[in-house]
Amino acid sequence: MLILSVLFLFIISVVPLRASAIDIPPNARWQQKGVTVAGGNGYGDGSNQLSRPYGLYVDDEQTVYVADSDNHRIVEWKSGETSGQVVASGNGEGSGANQFWEPVDVTVDKERDSLTICDHCKATVVRWPRRNGTSGETIISNIDCWGLTIDETGSLYVVDCEKHEVRRYRRKECEGTVIAGGNGRGNRLDQLYHPNYVFVDQDHSVYVSDGGNHRVMKWMKGATQGIVVAGDHGIGESLTQLFWPEGVVVDQLGTVYVVDSDNARIMRWPQGATQGNVIIGGNGGGEQSNQLSAPY
Repeated sequence: MLILSVLFLFIISVVPLRASAIDIPPNARWQQKGVTVAGGNGYGDGSNQLSRPYGLYVDDEQTVYVADSDNHRIVEWKSGETSGQVVASGNGEGSGANQFWEPVDVTVDKERDSLTICDHCKATVVRWPRRNGTSGETIISNIDCWGLTIDETGSLYVVDCEKHEVRRYRRKECEGTVIAGGNGRGNRLDQLYHPNYVFVDQDHSVYVSDGGNHRVMKWMKGATQGIVVAGDHGIGESLTQLFWPEGVVVDQLGTVYVVDSDNARIMRWPQGATQGNVIIGGNGGGEQSNQLSAPY
């Protein structure tokens, strides 16, 4: 679980995980041996350790924020540091306002100078002040949140994996609007099946890693159904297939970069392509610097 978070960083190397213009040259190549930037010292709750990390966010200064799930905390790792700093919770599992219960994703709300966090087992989305915050504020309740992001207008997009949908919450909205899925579990183009993570581009098209359908879907603004942009050929390890996709980002050319979790690899799918190519991993699950293990 450590290597997954660390090596996913190299996809988004110089940009934060939010709806921004990601400019990656079409001929870009990646080093095949990764460098650990957070954790790497075994499972544990020490300042240099992580335990089952999931979602991460990288800010403009290359500081990495990690949802350290089994430690029920969010940890900040500054570039080049060998240990992290707890910036949200770290008070053990629980239902208190100063506690999480298996957080799985985090993003930074720059306008509010706060962290927005999927607190999965408490079925809530929490806002936590970045500056000396000692507790969080629940902003969405009763949601099986797995992934989230914030666009340039400040709208919050949240994946509800139990309802198989993505909702958008504009500033001051409480209920939100379904913008992808929401038609029950299934594999039709208007359905999702256990969606995981979400990315929003500059046109406000929404890209969703549709885990249970082993595909990535694109929902254009206002659309009532999505378009398959990666996978959708069943479970497998061929270049036309995905096996439980997780994290996803999209560059200015519409190229999709997706974490192919159960195949222990990162894939790139150019816009309109019928198959992808492996850019990181794909050497079996493991702990070597050229391997991933169940990446998210």
